[in-house]
Amino acid sequence: MSETHASETVFRSTLAGITVEGRAHPLSAWFVLALRLVIGFAFFYSGAEKVLGGFDSQGYLVNVAGQNGNPLEGMFLWMGQTPWFVEFVNIAIPWGEVAIGLGIMVGFLTRLAAFFGALMMLLFYFGNWELAHGPINSDYMYMLVFLSVAAFGAGRILGRYVEQYVVDGQPLIEKYPALRYVLG
Repeated sequence: MSETHASETVFRSTLAGITVEGRAHPLSAWFVLALRLVIGFAFFYSGAEKVLGGFDSQGYLVNVAGQNGNPLEGMFLWMGQTPWFVEFVNIAIPWGEVAIGLGIMVGFLTRLAAFFGALMMLLFYFGNWELAHGPINSDYMYMLVFLSVAAFGAGRILGRYVEQYVVDGQPLIEKYPALRYVLG
């Protein structure tokens, strides 16, 4: 039998009959905050550089997948040869990185920002496909960081205030409990 101290949080999840359990040390909140701030800043900075310096995805989309044995080569080629999609990506990537980074750093729409960050990193993972050093690369690791931030709902800073906004005499989060998964 395990002993739990009042300052510990126990995480427990069962999936397909397998239960995983862990205990978070009180300092864990600070490490999750540091993780959130670092990944948020990295994404914000990357997006800001693209917004300010210009960004064109076409060459990357057309050429990258054919050079590395990517299983999604056809999809990337189609994306790079479809003008409306290239224009969409040229806006979505830089501004998406800025929005995701800001959302993660200031703690507003944290889970939503982390979800889109993970989705973007999954696409980058396939775009930068390289198995010479194994299937795990930095894009994959960033995706896991975003998923961790989403799972922990880490960082309800600004979101905490938005949740308490009163609508019809009730805090927003009580009136619309499903928002907890987006704001948190």
